[in-house]
Amino acid sequence: MRHGHRNRIPHRPDDPAMTGLAHLVAAPGAASLPWFDPVFPDRQLILHAARPADWHPGMPVLFVHHGVARNGRDYRDYWLGHADTGGMLVISIEFPEASFPEYLWYNFGNLHAKDGSPNPREAWTFGIDTRLFQALRDQGITTAPSYGLFGHSAGGQYVHRMLSFGYREHVAVAVSANAGTYAMPDLTVDWPWGLGATEVTPFGLRAWLEFPLTIMAGTADIKTTGRFFPKGPKSLKQGPTRHARAHTYLRVGQAAAAAMGAALAWRVIDVPDVGHDGRKMSDAAAPLIAEALLGVAGRRV
Repeated sequence: MRHGHRNRIPHRPDDPAMTGLAHLVAAPGAASLPWFDPVFPDRQLILHAARPADWHPGMPVLFVHHGVARNGRDYRDYWLGHADTGGMLVISIEFPEASFPEYLWYNFGNLHAKDGSPNPREAWTFGIDTRLFQALRDQGITTAPSYGLFGHSAGGQYVHRMLSFGYREHVAVAVSANAGTYAMPDLTVDWPWGLGATEVTPFGLRAWLEFPLTIMAGTADIKTTGRFFPKGPKSLKQGPTRHARAHTYLRVGQAAAAAMGAALAWRVIDVPDVGHDGRKMSDAAAPLIAEALLGVAGRRV
C-alpha cells in the first residue's frame, strides 16, 4: 500500500501552473491538470475535465467522484459525451492514493486519523469541492451559482458523507450511486456508520433530510465476494448487498424525518439490471443531473 508522502510533486500551490485552471477549458473535449487545494498544499489532486464544444462560463458545472480504484480519468471519459448532450462542464476530481491514502482520507473525509483521534473540520477533505468551485468562480471559468455532484461506489460514500456535514451551500443536485456503506442519518449510531459522535446536531440532521439527495442503486449490484465489498458486522447490519443498503439508507431517513416532523427530500432510483458499473451508473444519472442543472441555469435567465 502506498502512503501519503510518496510521489509528491514538488511544485508549490502558489505556482500559477499548478493553481491556474484555464487549461481545463482551453479546448473542447478532454483535459487534465494537477491541482493543489490550499488546505493540502503538498497533496496533489488531478482534475480531469470534459469541456463541451460550445462551452461558456455560464454553463453548469458537475463534479464527479470516482471509486476505490482512484481512476478519475476513466470517470471523466464516462461523462465526455454527456458533457456535450447535457450542456455542462464536467470535472472528475481524482484523489491519488499517493496523496490521499486509503479510505480514511477519501471515503471518510479525513474526519479521524488512523489512531481514531479527531481532525479539525478545516482538515476534512470534504471541503475540497467547495474550494474548487470557488477557485473556478474566482478565475472566471464559471459564473454558475451552484454545481452538481455525482459519486459512484467509494465516490458515492464521499458524496453523501460530505453533504451530511453541511457542505451543501452551492450544490444544486447530488447523486450518490452504489455506495458500499452509509453514514446513516441516525445520531444514536456512531460515525462512520451513522452520524453519532460527530458535530451534527438535530437541527443539522433535519436540514440534511430536507436536502434533495438522489440515491441510485443498480438492481444487479448484489455481489458480496469482491475485495472491496464492506463485509464487517456493522456494514452487514445495513444490508447484505449494496443495493439493499441504498434502500436501508432511505428507510432510516424516512424514519428520522417522521420522528422530527420533517419533509424528507431524498429518493432512491433503482437502475435495472446494472451492477457495480461506474460507466452504466453515470449513463443513468446523466439525464436527471443535466435536467436539474439546466433548470437552475434557466431560472437565472
